[in-house]
Amino acid sequence: MKILITGGCGFVGSNLAVLFKQYYTDSEVYCLDNLSRRGSEVNLQKVLAAGGQFVHGDVRVKTDFDRIPAVDIVIDAAAEPSVLAGKVPGELENLIDTNLNGTINTLYFAKKHQAAIIFLSTSRVYPYDTLAEAKLVASPKRFNLSNDQALKGLSEQGIAENYPLEGLRSLYGATKLASEYFIQEFAHNFGLPAVINRCGVLSGPYQMGKIDQGVIVLWMAKHFWKGRLGYIGYGGLGQQARDVLHVRDLFRLVQWQIANLGLQKGQIFNVGGGLENTVSLAELTDLCTQITGNTIEMGSSLENRPGDLPIYITDNSKITEFSGWKPEITVPTLLQEVHDWFIADEASLKAILA
Repeated sequence: MKILITGGCGFVGSNLAVLFKQYYTDSEVYCLDNLSRRGSEVNLQKVLAAGGQFVHGDVRVKTDFDRIPAVDIVIDAAAEPSVLAGKVPGELENLIDTNLNGTINTLYFAKKHQAAIIFLSTSRVYPYDTLAEAKLVASPKRFNLSNDQALKGLSEQGIAENYPLEGLRSLYGATKLASEYFIQEFAHNFGLPAVINRCGVLSGPYQMGKIDQGVIVLWMAKHFWKGRLGYIGYGGLGQQARDVLHVRDLFRLVQWQIANLGLQKGQIFNVGGGLENTVSLAELTDLCTQITGNTIEMGSSLENRPGDLPIYITDNSKITEFSGWKPEITVPTLLQEVHDWFIADEASLKAILA
C-alpha cells in the first residue's frame, strides 16, 4: 500500500503517518508538507524515525505534486485550521489557497493516479449562527444540549449530518465545505473512491496547541509550564463544551475506511468524540490541575469571540451504525498522554508551547 498524506508533518498527518508505518510495515508513506507551522520540524523527526518519506512541498503549488510517485490512497490532512485566520490581515489569501486550492490540486493528483481520497473536513461546515440558538441546560461547570431542540439534526446527542447548512460558518468553514463539494464532484465524474470525515476537536500528542486551534493541548501546556489562561465569553465561567477525539481513534476509523472504500462512495460522516467524550473548559482546568499538580492563574472575559459556540458535540450515530466504529480513548487518558509527551520532549517543546 502506498499512501500520500498532505499536511504530513502537521498534528494529524504526522500521527497518521507514524501509525501507518507501525501497523503496515511494508507500506510506503509519503508526507507532503511545507513545514510552515511552528513545531512541524519536531513532528518531521518522528515521521522519519518511523520510516515515513518526507516530500518538502506545498499543496498550493500544483507542480510540487510531480515529485510524488503514484499512490493508492491520498489522505488530505493539509489545512489552515484556524477559524480566526480569515479575519487577520494578509491571511485570507493563504486560507483560501491552502484549504480550497490545495484540495483541488490534491484532487488533480488523485485523479492522475486513480487514487482513493479520504478527506478530513471539519465540524465548522455547520453554521455557527444557527447553532448558537441551540437550547442549552447549564450546570455550574458546563453547558449541555437540551433534549428539546427545534432544528433538524440536533439533539442532546449532538449534531448529525442532516443539520441544515444554511447560514454563516466562518471563512475557514466555507473553504472546507467548498472542498467537500469538489471532492464529491471528482468522485462522481472521475470514478475516484472517496469519503469525507467531518471531524470535531481532534487532539493527542504531537499537537502544537494555540488559542484558536488545539485548545486541549494548549490547556495542558499552560498548566505544565505554569502559564496563564482565561475563560472567554458566555459568562466567563468556562462552561463552553466540546467533544474530543483522540487521533488514534481517528486512525482506527481510517483503517476501516481504507479496507472498505467500495462501501462508502463519497459519503459524508460526522466523526468526533461524541457525548461520552465531551469536556468543558472548566472541567478541562480541573483535569489538567489533577494531572500536573499545578494551579495557574485563570482570567475571565464576558465578551464572546466572533463565531464561537457555547457547545458543540458530534453525533456519531451514522458512522457507528455504518462501520461499528466508536471512540475508545477517554479525555483523561488523552490528557495523561499529552502530559507524558511534554515530559519526554520538554527540551524541544518548551519554546513552542510554554
